[in-house]
Amino acid sequence: MSVSRSPLRFAEVSRELAAPLLRYLTRQVGDTAVAEDLRQETLLKIERGLAEFAGRSKLQTWAFAIASRVVLDYLRQGAQRMKLVDIDEAADLADANASVEEQMAIDEMNACVREFIDTLPPDYRTALILHDLEGMSVAETAEISQCSLATAKIRIHRARQRLKAVLDKACDVYRDSNSVFRCARC
Repeated sequence: MSVSRSPLRFAEVSRELAAPLLRYLTRQVGDTAVAEDLRQETLLKIERGLAEFAGRSKLQTWAFAIASRVVLDYLRQGAQRMKLVDIDEAADLADANASVEEQMAIDEMNACVREFIDTLPPDYRTALILHDLEGMSVAETAEISQCSLATAKIRIHRARQRLKAVLDKACDVYRDSNSVFRCARC
């Protein structure tokens, strides 16, 4: 989407960013229904600020920065508890080629890792999700998180370290008789 050639239209922006924002917000809060509410709030803020969007960053980076602030506001409320995504809600993420047993193993590992990601401090969790799960560059992660490039690198590194340490301590990962990875909680 080009900022300099024509004014941005909210309908186009919304259509382009709705799915990536929902995926990001779901990863942040672990609950699709809450993520949908947060996406609506994010899109409202985008609509209100679209006229003033100066194009100093990519539209997606600007939108994810807004979404990150919406998530932080939500997390500060403290009234919610992180929830795992229900298997029915994650059906569209399932590998169509995986057998039922393989998919159950994948779901088990995802639930385990998700539980530990939820325990990370918000800054670390955001950096890890943006960079490692959403595939954003360190520069984009820094811009969205409103921190320096060095700070973003540190947050990503520390989030990975903490996640690895807690997984090493709490889980015994092994291959079953079918060579499928499994996790046994210690």
